[in-house]
Amino acid sequence: MSPMQDEPQDADALPPDVLDAGAGRGRANAERTCLVTREAGNPERMIRFALGPDSTVVPDLRARLPGRGAWVTATRAAVAEAVKKRLFQRAFRQKGALVAPDLTDVIEASLRDDLRQAFSLANKAGCVVTGFTKVESAVESPSGVAALVHASDASPDGRRKLAQALRRRYGDAISGIPVIDDLSGEELDMALGRDHVIHAALVAGAGTAGLLARWRRLHVFRGEAATLGTAGTEPQGPDAALPDAVQDGGTSSRTGPPEAGG
Repeated sequence: MSPMQDEPQDADALPPDVLDAGAGRGRANAERTCLVTREAGNPERMIRFALGPDSTVVPDLRARLPGRGAWVTATRAAVAEAVKKRLFQRAFRQKGALVAPDLTDVIEASLRDDLRQAFSLANKAGCVVTGFTKVESAVESPSGVAALVHASDASPDGRRKLAQALRRRYGDAISGIPVIDDLSGEELDMALGRDHVIHAALVAGAGTAGLLARWRRLHVFRGEAATLGTAGTEPQGPDAALPDAVQDGGTSSRTGPPEAGG
């Protein structure tokens, strides 16, 4: 008798082929079925989960872990529902499969790690400019910037001045410029290998698309739209000067003047 055989069958039963054939098997980019919605979709919009040797369900963000895998729409809400309804145990046909109660937090932390790594890679590729003066110059240059970056603890004044620079350079097209401020200054320092990074800019290059893709993936998981910049708006509250929905707070623990160097 299989571990799941004694469970009653009902209309809510998972499809028999809900697991993939294994990492690297089958057609590349083949549609996968979400455990929660039961709908097939692009795997780039989902998260793969594998079963570890100790029967622990492990998020496989890069879809490379061995063994068959289960897929869930890449949002915190969908993963939380899969945990609540014990869908991982049902998909892997193991009642004793272990699922961390804070699985959603584990995934979000991993996505933040991915974003930090993307900053490091983009920096090595020469795609990151740091320092208030250099960032302002990059914004105003003919080639412009692919994204504006603030430490989450950057002061509203520095954000506002760079928002004004973006408005001067892009006018109404400012809405097409992403503004990223998910990482603290300390996290940016570590990712970029520099000290006291408060403001930065992402310019076109080999690491740009990957960084923006990871940033959007983090926001989609949180259930927040990874909106492009609205950085030219005037402040109307503690966070209103901040360019999109990912801002952490209106005051900064870094109270000194904007850094002028890299």
